Amino acid sequence: MDVINGLLKDIYAGKLSLEFLDDLTTRIEVAKNQRNYSAKQGWDEKDVVLITYADQFTHQNQKTLSVFNAFYQKYLGDIFNIVHLLPFYPYSSDDGFSVIDYQQVNPVAGDWKDIRKLGQSTRLMFDYVCNHISAGSEWFKEYLAGNPKYENYFISLDENTDLTAVTRPRRSPLLTPFRGKRGDVRHVWTTFSADQIDLNFAHPDVLCDMLDVLLKYLAEGAEYVRLDAVGYMWKEPGTSCIHLPKTHLLVKLFRAVVEYVAPGTVLITETNVPHQDNISYFGDGMDEAQMVYQFPLPPLVLHAVHSGSAATLTRWAAGLSACSPATTFFNFLASHDGIGLNPLRGLLPETDILALVDALEQEGARVSYKNNADGSTSPYEINVTYMDALNRQDDHDDARLQRFMLAHAILLAFPGVPAVYIQSILGSRNDNQGAERAGYHRAINRQKYDISQIEQALSEPDSLRARVFSALSTLISSRTRQPAFHPSSPMQVIDCHDRIFAFRRGAGSQEIYCLFNLSDKHTQVNLPAGHYRNIPNDTPLECVGEITLAPYQYIWLCH
Repeated sequence: MDVINGLLKDIYAGKLSLEFLDDLTTRIEVAKNQRNYSAKQGWDEKDVVLITYADQFTHQNQKTLSVFNAFYQKYLGDIFNIVHLLPFYPYSSDDGFSVIDYQQVNPVAGDWKDIRKLGQSTRLMFDYVCNHISAGSEWFKEYLAGNPKYENYFISLDENTDLTAVTRPRRSPLLTPFRGKRGDVRHVWTTFSADQIDLNFAHPDVLCDMLDVLLKYLAEGAEYVRLDAVGYMWKEPGTSCIHLPKTHLLVKLFRAVVEYVAPGTVLITETNVPHQDNISYFGDGMDEAQMVYQFPLPPLVLHAVHSGSAATLTRWAAGLSACSPATTFFNFLASHDGIGLNPLRGLLPETDILALVDALEQEGARVSYKNNADGSTSPYEINVTYMDALNRQDDHDDARLQRFMLAHAILLAFPGVPAVYIQSILGSRNDNQGAERAGYHRAINRQKYDISQIEQALSEPDSLRARVFSALSTLISSRTRQPAFHPSSPMQVIDCHDRIFAFRRGAGSQEIYCLFNLSDKHTQVNLPAGHYRNIPNDTPLECVGEITLAPYQYIWLCH
């Protein structure tokens, strides 16, 4: 508790009352004493995460968590040992990220018993939506009603306040007017949308209530906790209001609480920003997040396949510093959000980024924009399934599968813990009708299904869904049997050809050569002579000093 109390003192400048501190200490001690299970310590090559919604699948009038659990047991349990359930709480918009009640399960999905039942057969990752809450929440309703308890839970400012220095991830207004029950109009801080009201962590009661939420998630079995939009938590007008020192102190506080109550629980920060800002949430390697999202990987792999060149991907990968033994990257290609472009800035010229955006838009992708400080706008996210991002609309399914598997072979071999989005393992295409119905771009990659629809497609071996599911499942299984793919295993990037992305993982007898042809051309590369086994298809490969990779071919070679 000394670390926790020290952080509280730093955050609130020693202004917290003894009564407040005693109450907070009691809550944390009660949570610690009620803890009745142990989390896995650390991570290894067997850890692969499935990202999914709790209401991903429906069937008649069943609760969706029950439907998902049955599907997981039948199809996914042998592939993924961690399930990231995207926000499964009652919500008002953004498919769960406008939370109405942090401590309840959406009745459509089920209840906490359903969460615990799923947790009996897999490790669980929860979303901690710590930056904002729904405009439909009781907290905000009470705020508008004038309840003094909630007066400082949110931030309202004069509408003419100069906020030009604030970093904006959206084009929507930063301040949204709301009329209270007394007729007064308040301009409230809303970083992401008018339905997502930013919390005011400068008010200690907000921290107390949000720590209760975190403790609830630990009690309900969360072994991984994703800190959503965490970079924006602390606001100081006149600053950028992103990555502020007190934001990092809050992350350190969450880490200290988690380690005290539930040792082994992993905190993952979600900050879709340039690399150096992103990895700043590792802290000193021991005091902030154990994992950060590897945001450059999705757009860099996409750019490499589109350009047929490994140059930028190779240069970036070669420049990555090794993580500390207590930290690693959370790697992914697709997620419930789009493919972020900000992590490319500084790695690619803006003209190349805009060319990639234009090419994808011509093939049916949608693009979301952000406001810049100078009044201009820039694309910040491409909204598309990763399958359609890699391919053209008139491609044959053989080509789609080839490029898709190439990209995922990179993901699964890269240092860190890999995560696969449910739409990817299902081989999903763009849901244009869903995006039109929903009225927002991200819905293009958030399609929900009747379970019979998916099971029917998976039973047809020639369907794209079945082919993707089979190939990707097999590749994941191969990955989990290789100690060289331990998240902390060393990587040495090999600059062997402009069209080839290549690196070695592991060392000695466990060393694996990973080579990926990002182009549509046969390409020869040098490789130490010897007898190899290609892990993905378990076939021998004899090398006399040079091998040829077919278009979009990937190989994982061990001795």
